[in-house]
Amino acid sequence: MIAFNNVTKYYPTRFGPRYVFKSLSFALPDDRDIAILGLNGAGKSTLLRLIGGIDFPSSGKVKANRFISWPLALSSGLQSTMTGRENVRFVCRIHGLSRSKSIEDYVQDFSELGQMFDLPLVNYSSGMRSKYSFAVSMAIDFDTYLIDEIMSVGDASFAKKCKEALQSKRETSNIVMVSHNVSTIRDHCNAVLVLSHGNAEFYESIERGIYRYENL
Repeated sequence: MIAFNNVTKYYPTRFGPRYVFKSLSFALPDDRDIAILGLNGAGKSTLLRLIGGIDFPSSGKVKANRFISWPLALSSGLQSTMTGRENVRFVCRIHGLSRSKSIEDYVQDFSELGQMFDLPLVNYSSGMRSKYSFAVSMAIDFDTYLIDEIMSVGDASFAKKCKEALQSKRETSNIVMVSHNVSTIRDHCNAVLVLSHGNAEFYESIERGIYRYENL
């Protein structure tokens, strides 16, 4: 389970703190594929970063008993001056994975980078970085995959491959997804968390959740 216990998150500005959440508490079950819905600025991506551990609450606790990915649309933690291969080895080390060769081979093949895999990420286009980041995520068996508007990575052929890879992972894992595309949400999720005015409302019925979102 992923639980937020009295979480407050704000960012300092020259006008004072900008609050995203105040005293937010909720729990996400492990056996559901959950869509995070809300208007622009509601804090959807911030919520994913907090769940993924690449951002931290200003106060309160985020607790999880899951092995959780970083948000797939982000390349946080990847070092631009290191090669694709070196970044894979780095990611394996921080996740406690001692054998990286098979993961390196998977990422190089899946990302379709060829020889670019052994060049620093600073040489990658934005599209190449997205493919690479997705491939690294798919190479590791997480319990929960965090997805932030990434389902349209690359061309149609690569997007299809991404969708199939994610479907395969979902046989043993669940997802938490941010998307404004209701059709994508219906295809991949079976529960909804709606963010509105700093509050979080969980809906076990995806249609009720979508209806709430569309009427914010």
